[in-house]
Amino acid sequence: MTLEEFSAGEQKTESDPDNVVLCLLAADEDDDRDVALQIHFTLIQAFCCENDINILRVSNPGRLAELLLLETDANPAASEGAEQPPDLHCVLVTNPHSSQWKDPALSQLICFCRESRYMDQWVPVINLPER
Repeated sequence: MTLEEFSAGEQKTESDPDNVVLCLLAADEDDDRDVALQIHFTLIQAFCCENDINILRVSNPGRLAELLLLETDANPAASEGAEQPPDLHCVLVTNPHSSQWKDPALSQLICFCRESRYMDQWVPVINLPER
């Protein structure tokens, strides 16, 4: 399973987009007031629904970066450099295997998304607490 960013309206992928099985939309409370970002999310959600891609909304993009090992609190001096943190507002999860059920964690996420849709929650939300 690989993670690929989808930011600023451009898909950054080197693999077949048909292998996208999950779209993570990450936003914090400040992002909820960003009208441009909300329009961006709406367009992404429409694309994902049209192409049978599961969608999962995640709070706390900073914590998501920690979980994806893209940012650590252990070395704050390194994060103060000129380099911008990665934009994780939209992360596409791909599965290059022919069967998406080979990865048990991915299988559980997809089942969670499917069960949420059955309960009319089309974009389920997972709240990531601070450490």
